[in-house]
Amino acid sequence: MALADPDLSGSTAFITGTTRGIGKQIALALAERGCNVVSTGKTTDDDDSELAGSIEQTAREVREIGSEALALELDLRDAERVEAVVEESIDHFDEVDIVINNASAIQLANIADLPADRFDLLTDVNVRGTHLVAHAFADHLAGLDGAWLLSNSPPITTDRSPGKAPYAWSKLGMSFITLSLAEELASDDVGCNTFWPVTTIDTRATRYFGLGTEDDWRTPEVVSDAVLEILARDPAECTGNSFYDEDLLREAGVTDFSEYNLTEGDPAPMSARLFAPEFEREE
Repeated sequence: MALADPDLSGSTAFITGTTRGIGKQIALALAERGCNVVSTGKTTDDDDSELAGSIEQTAREVREIGSEALALELDLRDAERVEAVVEESIDHFDEVDIVINNASAIQLANIADLPADRFDLLTDVNVRGTHLVAHAFADHLAGLDGAWLLSNSPPITTDRSPGKAPYAWSKLGMSFITLSLAEELASDDVGCNTFWPVTTIDTRATRYFGLGTEDDWRTPEVVSDAVLEILARDPAECTGNSFYDEDLLREAGVTDFSEYNLTEGDPAPMSARLFAPEFEREE
């Protein structure tokens, strides 16, 4: 087994939602391969929050690794702020060749139980936020000699999702935007793909919403390793795909996923089955 270890020195990644969890782990994993990082999110050092983590803290850890980092406060619902942050990132680093839409709002609820303001939050952060970031970066990415836009969102496998339809619509919308952009930038060597964990990942949101127990979770490293597998490929050839993390890692030769598990045993594919209820692992 040899997991991908791409040399990302000279690259810069713009990542949404880096205060903690999957986004922070991706930022650190890329930094360890020499990538500069634009750390974005809503939680800053100045916030009076009981939650651990901030965009500045992630940036500090990136710098400790040896890469350059820029921390920029970002509310994905604010279109003008998205444009300004993208412009500042490009001005600071000259080129941003990796864009990762990771930030996401989550609420699993029946249609009858979800008020309009919560529906708007899911829509605005997830699908609209992905569009705003993609829109702001599209021309810049197209002008580079190979670039990436990746989204943390699932394969589009269903036309309904009872019990969580508003959340599902917003996450599938992220994929729809990303995969459509793959076609629009097909001649520009921009690799536009989605990635999604098969199992639930141990994050603050997972714990807050009670999505299983530690027996059901893996660490964020399983996702960051999968992202590295994508970034080790040629963006001109690897585009328009929806990847599961396990598939990417199995292709790399991983047969034992225990290092990613929080407890003994193999977690069920709860995350994949959120949107693909009939999902089964390949034997």
